[in-house]
Amino acid sequence: MNSTLLIVIIILAFIFDYINGFHDAANSIATVVSTKVLSPLQAVLWAAFFNLLAYAIFELNIADTIAKIVDTSAITLQVILAGICAAIIWNLFTWYLGIPSSSSHTLVGGFAGAAIAHAGWAVVHSDKIIKIASFIFLAPFIGMLLSYFISVLLLNLLRNGKPHVLEKYFRNLQLVSSALFSLGHGGNDAQKVMGIIAATLIVCFQGVDPSGIPDWAHIEMVEGKIHSIPMWVVFGCYLSISLGTISGGWKIVKTMGTKITKITSFEGVVAETSGAILLFGTDSFGIPVSTTHTITGAIMGVGLTKRITAVRWGITINLLYAWIVTIPVSMIIAALLYYIFEFLGIGL
Repeated sequence: MNSTLLIVIIILAFIFDYINGFHDAANSIATVVSTKVLSPLQAVLWAAFFNLLAYAIFELNIADTIAKIVDTSAITLQVILAGICAAIIWNLFTWYLGIPSSSSHTLVGGFAGAAIAHAGWAVVHSDKIIKIASFIFLAPFIGMLLSYFISVLLLNLLRNGKPHVLEKYFRNLQLVSSALFSLGHGGNDAQKVMGIIAATLIVCFQGVDPSGIPDWAHIEMVEGKIHSIPMWVVFGCYLSISLGTISGGWKIVKTMGTKITKITSFEGVVAETSGAILLFGTDSFGIPVSTTHTITGAIMGVGLTKRITAVRWGITINLLYAWIVTIPVSMIIAALLYYIFEFLGIGL
C-alpha cells in the first residue's frame, strides 16, 4: 500500500468536498438571499448547519453508487488521483466563470475518464454512468414540473388570501424550505466524496484478509452494498462541505438568484421545496443527481407560472451547454492527467 498517495487522495477528496460546498452554496441559498429573507452570511451559516445535520439522516445509497462507477479490482490509486484532480480543476474553472455546473457529474466524469485511460472502457459500469447522465436532463425537468404544479396548486388554494399576510408567512417558510434543500444537498453531495474515499480504501486493501484491515479503513459490505463507512470519512465529508458552504459562492448566487427569473418569497419556498422532494427521492434510490440542475429546474418552474417569457431562456440554454459538456470534459482532463502522472511516475 502506498500510504503517502492514500493520504494525498484523502486530503484532495476533502478539498474537493470543500470546493463543492462553496461552488454549490448557491443551490440552497440563492433564493433566500435574493428575496432578502436572510443576509448572505446568515444564509450560508444556515445552509452549512443543515448540510452537516444531514449525516444523521441519510443512508449510504449514493456513496455506494459512486464507489461502484468503475470496477475497483481493475484500477489503482493513480487512477483515483487523476480523477479527483480533474474534478477539482473543472469545478474551480466553472466557479471562476460563475457557471453553476454539477460537482457530481465532474466527479463521476473524472473517475470514469481516468479509469478508462488505465484499463479501457470495460472497467466502467456503463449502466451507472448512463443512469447518472440521464439525470442531467431529468433532474431539471422533474424539478420544473414539481415546482410548476405546486405553484399552481398553492396559487389556487390561497387565491383569496391577503397578499401582505401571505408574504409574511412565506418569508418565514423560506427558512424551512431552505433548510430542507440544504439537508438534501448535504446528503446528496457529501456522499459522493464518501464513495470516492470508500473506493480508495477498497483499492488500497484489495486482496487483504478482512481481519487484517484496520478499523479506520474498514468498509462494511452487506449483500454487495456499502453498509457502513468509517465515521471519520462520514463526518469529514459533511464537515468539509459545510465549511465550503460557509465560504459562499457569490458569483453563482447571482446567476441562480437573479438571472434565471425574478424570485419572490412564495416562489422561493416552492422552488426549494420541490428541489428537496426530488433530492430526498433520488437519494432513497441511490441516484446521485446534481443539486444545481435540480434547483435550476425548480426556479424555471415557478417562473413559468407567471408567463413563459418570465424565464430567461438564453441563460438556461447556456447552463444546459455547461451541464452537457461537464462529464465528457472531466473525462478528458482526467485521462490526460492520468497519462501525465504515468509519464512522470507519480503515484507508482
